[in-house]
Amino acid sequence: MMSKINQTDIDRLIELVGGRGNIATVSHCITRLRFVLNQPANARPKEIEQLPMVKGCFTNAGQFQVVIAPTWVITIKH
Repeated sequence: MMSKINQTDIDRLIELVGGRGNIATVSHCITRLRFVLNQPANARPKEIEQLPMVKGCFTNAGQFQVVIAPTWVITIKH
């Protein structure tokens, strides 16, 4: 069964990576959101990992990566 990630979940994640102003770029694949952050120290990984849709997070090659459980579907309004 798929669960849906709503705008409130996305807004909380943005807050926990340091806010919109801290995000230089963001990209994704089917299971990860990859952020390049202006101030990586402003991200709060322990709190991010408490979000129900997050399986983990880590930094690799200058990207702060958030692993999303594959049973979740992200819907972002433009």
